[in-house]
Amino acid sequence: MNPNRKENAAVPSLKRIALLATVFLGCLLASKLFWQRSEPVEGQARATLWLRSESFSDGGAIPRRYTCDGADSSPQLQWPAAPAGTKSFAMVMDDPDAPIDFTHWLAWNIPPGSRQLAEGASTEGSMPIGSAEGRNNFGRLGYGGPCPPRGNPHHYFFRVYALDIRLDLPAAATRRELDAAMGGHILVQGQIVGTYQRASQ
Repeated sequence: MNPNRKENAAVPSLKRIALLATVFLGCLLASKLFWQRSEPVEGQARATLWLRSESFSDGGAIPRRYTCDGADSSPQLQWPAAPAGTKSFAMVMDDPDAPIDFTHWLAWNIPPGSRQLAEGASTEGSMPIGSAEGRNNFGRLGYGGPCPPRGNPHHYFFRVYALDIRLDLPAAATRRELDAAMGGHILVQGQIVGTYQRASQ
């Protein structure tokens, strides 16, 4: 038997082993990077709550009737069943395009069995029993619709949070108080964004 032939046969096997090891290490590194990117920062919810609205589409224009140029009625929002351990929901609507992050609506202690806020729930006084609404940046309780200056469209973020507690907040609490009370208690959260642009004269 030719010894050189045996050595030559071993070369492809070594190459195959080296290739498999490289692929394995590459997959391991990619998996590590993926999970590092997926890991939320401290204080953030670790999963997403699917949120939608029958009043407007995500990323779409908010109809006039939900704004200060119309009836200023609060829009409909809906979400799926609460995750295990949910004791209440909270909700915030704000406009980060304003000179300050302008809060239009905030509510908390929405019962864990709730699956929606009906259209007009805030403006018609029909929020879910047990829930409370805070003071918006218009200086009043409940919903205040989009009312941007004329010019570029503004983006309005509606966020719903599933919490592991009911919040002990005073009536007419502010956004700052709500954010502080929710800290460390968010199980999941979801958001939907609408836009509104006032017609130029």
